[in-house]
Amino acid sequence: ADETPNWDALFDGFVAAVDWPTSMFWRELSAAYPDAPVLLSYRDAAETWLASVEATILPYARMAQAPDWREGRGLAQLFARFTGTTDWDHREVLLAAHDRHYKTVRASVPAHRLIDWPTGAGWEPICTALGRPVPAEPFPWTNRREDWE
Repeated sequence: ADETPNWDALFDGFVAAVDWPTSMFWRELSAAYPDAPVLLSYRDAAETWLASVEATILPYARMAQAPDWREGRGLAQLFARFTGTTDWDHREVLLAAHDRHYKTVRASVPAHRLIDWPTGAGWEPICTALGRPVPAEPFPWTNRREDWE
């Protein structure tokens, strides 16, 4: 049976949650924290996103489908939640999931809460939306594709 996680306990000591797998729970987290902004990061093109997913998450999600790998089931379930399928061998299926996700988030999150952030844009769009000064230090680029290799 599905149980609602105790988000407050899970995120105790944190002021934000970003990236995958947290992004798979954007609806639940948005509802649990109705005053929190929602940062929607996006790449210049869906094909760029797909190339990144194919080099990072997708190989692990495919391995997680192995019948005997119980520890991997959660990963496969999360990716299936995003794509709406476990048929991950067709680019058009993955690209459609990408497009559906972005359209759904943009249509669901009120404009005053949504921060549309193109990857590579650095601090400025985020800080501007939050009414904060832009830090002097460079934006911390982490979790890059080459870091997975």
